[in-house]
Amino acid sequence: MRYRSTRASKDTPAASFCDILLDGLASDGGLYLPESYPQVDESMIARWRQILADEGYAALAFEVLSLFIDDIPENDLRQICQRAYSYPKFSDPSIVRAERVGEGRIWIGHISYGPTAAFKDMAMQLLGELFEYELNRRDSRITILGATSGDTGSSAEYALRGRDRIKVFMLTPAGRMTPFQQAQMFGLDDPNIVNIAVDGVFDDCQDLVKAVNSDAQFKAEHHIGAVNSINWARLAAQIVYYVALYLQVSEPGEKVSFAVPTGNFGDICAGHIARQMGIPIANLILATNENDVLDEFFHTGEYRVRSAAETLATSSPSMDISKASNFERFVFDLLDGDSERVADLFGNQIPLHGRFELPEYRDAITRFGFLSGASTHELRLITIHGLWKSLGMMIDPHTADGVHVATDLLDEVEGKIVSLETALPVKFLDTILEATGEFPEVPERFEGIEDGPRIVLDLPNDVDRLKQVIEAKS
Repeated sequence: MRYRSTRASKDTPAASFCDILLDGLASDGGLYLPESYPQVDESMIARWRQILADEGYAALAFEVLSLFIDDIPENDLRQICQRAYSYPKFSDPSIVRAERVGEGRIWIGHISYGPTAAFKDMAMQLLGELFEYELNRRDSRITILGATSGDTGSSAEYALRGRDRIKVFMLTPAGRMTPFQQAQMFGLDDPNIVNIAVDGVFDDCQDLVKAVNSDAQFKAEHHIGAVNSINWARLAAQIVYYVALYLQVSEPGEKVSFAVPTGNFGDICAGHIARQMGIPIANLILATNENDVLDEFFHTGEYRVRSAAETLATSSPSMDISKASNFERFVFDLLDGDSERVADLFGNQIPLHGRFELPEYRDAITRFGFLSGASTHELRLITIHGLWKSLGMMIDPHTADGVHVATDLLDEVEGKIVSLETALPVKFLDTILEATGEFPEVPERFEGIEDGPRIVLDLPNDVDRLKQVIEAKS
């Protein structure tokens, strides 16, 4: 399996998985994708169903990831998966679990049993193991530069803390995360972790990461890599839980749909790839909040990036994003791999005009099964309140985005819908209290987390200042 950038011509040399694992963002500014998606058939799905039942999630992860990774020996990759997906590192032995909502067609896909109570752990725990393995094999080091609007930062830091060959610089938008999310990150006192609060919104943080990566000399000198979902390994890991949840809720041959809360298009992009591989996914239901850039595209064909001033602070803060990095990967598929056009859209049109239009957007529905919708704060509160009072089921506000949109589109979708969970409710105490009048249960491992000290650097939205911090602390 070989990989190329979404902006690279067909004659550009392809790269191996482990090369792009450490590279993160391609040098041309594009995102890596496999030259072709591996295909699965009914017999393979049946075999995976048995493996999940008999051997568990880690064994399934090995099977799926083997289709994308051929430069790590099989036994080593199997052990990597076993270390990444183990109990009690994940608080439920099944690692992921589907739970039916009442007697209806919607299920909750529980994928936030990891160390930081967020679905990002599903990819980050694997990424940490892959990084350490490959850096040891090459006798090398890496400087991770990432951006987070909520859960990515803590998930990455908990996966990478204490790893000698890795230094982590994580950018956050100052004041834009919940107190719990801030405490998870800023409470860490590990020497290889540096938290930086940027004067701006998430998109400013993300732009700083891309600006540093675009400086080829600086990137090479400091071995800059990525843990954001621009790193292909993140998406490869996320494909696995689509497969697992499909197997848990389906009968052989049955199609299932997924509702996915998303701001950066990473989570749902993994579902798109699973569907392209042949996993029987009927529809992919994209759910956004008031920052509805993606919902607007799927209804109009216009992709219009919002300014920092237009990017709203909402009660589902992990989706307060106006520039969806992984959207480029989907547009590459939507345009049948026309890398020249992709390079123009994302390398020229977005920087110059902040927008573009694609007549092909209708193919997103007809060819790729996408539907979309958005929610407001009030609708999230209603959804959280309704599930709690009627079923005793408590969900976080991002998951509420997905459940609301899935419910709203029930008449347009046949069969079962798995609405993906994004985090445990404990991470969003104020919103849960407002919706239900009660505080969510605090898992024992998080008791008192908000009472600890905060270790964080404040920084202006300035790439040169960021480079100075990296040079000083590397």
